Parts: sequence; structure tokens; C-alpha cells
Amino acid sequence: MTVHGLIMAGGSGTRFWPLSRRRVPKQCLSLDGGPSLLRATIDRLLPLISPAHLRVVTGEEMRDAVVEEVGPLPKAAIMVEPSARNTLPCIAWAASVIEAEGAADDVLVVLPADHHVADPVGFRAALSGGIEAAQRLEGLITLGLAPDRPETGFGYIELGPDVGVFAGQPLKRAAAFREKPGRTTAEAWVAGGNHRWNAGIFVFRPSVFLDELERHQPRTRAALRGAAAGAPPPRWLEAEATSVDYGLMERSDRVYCLPSAFGWSDVGSWTGAVDLLPSIEGGRGRVAQSIALDATDNLLWAPGKLVATVGVSGVVLVDTPDALLLLDARRAQELRALIERLRAEFPDRT
Repeated sequence: MTVHGLIMAGGSGTRFWPLSRRRVPKQCLSLDGGPSLLRATIDRLLPLISPAHLRVVTGEEMRDAVVEEVGPLPKAAIMVEPSARNTLPCIAWAASVIEAEGAADDVLVVLPADHHVADPVGFRAALSGGIEAAQRLEGLITLGLAPDRPETGFGYIELGPDVGVFAGQPLKRAAAFREKPGRTTAEAWVAGGNHRWNAGIFVFRPSVFLDELERHQPRTRAALRGAAAGAPPPRWLEAEATSVDYGLMERSDRVYCLPSAFGWSDVGSWTGAVDLLPSIEGGRGRVAQSIALDATDNLLWAPGKLVATVGVSGVVLVDTPDALLLLDARRAQELRALIERLRAEFPDRT
């Protein structure tokens, strides 16, 4: 049995503008001074998965940046989507490729390229449990992260009954996937202890995934059947443009959740990157020097510069050679709306 890995690196990281751009997206950036988020993701997997069995799915615009970050992986490891169609077609393509190679009963690990993990050892321990469960069960395994705050921007997994222990990790049935809740509901879920954040990390045998795809998304299954790694799928546009959560996981009755805790962050916005940045006077960030007078809890990104703040709190400042962002941290999620206007009025800056 071989373990394969699929790293999804097709997102453009709009909520990290102006540092993240279409050609150099968030996953290719280093926010903490170490390897890029993509490179760190690969490095976390290598003790469990051979480089020969890793694949990275990305988009045409960011192909060069991704190739530079992945290093000496085989050429066929880079799968370039003809167009962005969300995560279900991306995963279905990889599973179909593995099936066409005669390895549908191997195990496939699927995860995003742009997350941060503080405890790689704990991450691999959880993943080992998921791999053993995928080998022994006819199911789709998802890693659920213990919430440490009532986050309204994440999806949640409601835990069902115990199933067993796999590689030292307890596994439960996934009773339901719950989309982004309101504040009161999120607070109740965190207090109740029976919900986990959906981190978008999945483990399964491609044969099981493709069976479920046939049941719930037959058009996508037909469109990608027999697809190869080295060329775009000819029927790509016939695949359903939807997320794997909505298109499959929420509909399947064969989903299991492995409750986990390994210092995970989706680094979904500038405010989500706070823990990756060093402390500076007035908050956190990456600057040459900082001076603050009655200024706290600010996020400042201006490498090489002295930044002075006076009387402001909860501000995000990001300085790049051709753009400057000044943002109220409480409205960080609204950056996507700003990007739509920027793409219309200043497309060369996105």
C-alpha cells in the first residue's frame, strides 16, 4: 500500500493583498521568515509520503511561482487546472489519475497548501491515524481541529459516536457538516465540546472517494474518468464547480472525523497571520524598527522601514513597492470585496 499526497495550491490568497498577487499567491510567501507556506506543507508530509507520490494542483497564472517553491519533485507532480472550479474537481482529478495508474486502493492525503501548523509531529501522528483508518474502513476521513475560540468564519464538523482507535488516534463518525455559524451558535458549539473546525484535510482510498463521487456527483465523475496527470482533462468544464465539502462530504454517509490538535491555523487573512509574526512595539509585524505612542494591537508589514504609530489600535498596515493597504482589523474579511474593485480598476496591481 502506497500513500499519495495531493496539495491544493490553486487559491489566489486575495485576503493577503497587496503582498499576495495572482502570480505570487499567499501559499508561495513566507510570513514568518522561514520557508513559504507551500514549502512548509511539503516538508511536513515528506516523513510520511515519498516525493515520488506527491502532487500539487495549481493554476496557470501561478504555475511558475509554485514550481519554484516545490523544489525537486517529479515534473508530473505539478497538475495545472485549466480554470479554477473549486476543490471538488481538483480532488476528483487527482483521484481519477491515481485510479488510471492502477492504484485506486492506495491511500490519498488531501490538504491545502496555505495553512500553518505549529506542531508538525502532532500533525503527522494525526495523519497516521487517518491513513490507518482509510486503509481499514470504507470511508472518507477528515481531520477536525479542536476550536479555541467561537470562530464564525470556519465550517464545523459535529461529532458522532466513537468508531475505534487507529494508530493511537480515536476516530468518530461525522454526524454532520455545519457551515459558518453566527456568533451565538459558535459560542455554544465551542462550549459544548462536540464540534470541530473543518480544516479541509482529508484521507481516503481513491476507490472509496470515486464511488461516493459516482453516487452524489455523477457528472463530475464522468467528466474526469480516466484523466491523466500530464495534460488538462478534456472535459474539465463539465465538472461541477463546487467545494468538496458541499459537493460530497455534506452528502455522504461514509464520513469519519479524527479529532485533532496540532497548532493549526488557516492563515486566512492578515489578522489570521498574527501568531506567525514577531512582536514589535505597538503590536506584531515585520519592520526594521517600530515606535508606538498609545498604540496597541496593530499588525504592521513594512520590511526595511521604521514605522511609527500614534493613538491607533487594531490597524493593519501592509506596505509593498507598488501598493499600500490600511485596514481596520475588524473588517479583514471584507478585503475580498475590495479585490473585486481592484481587479476592475487596477488589474495590474492584483
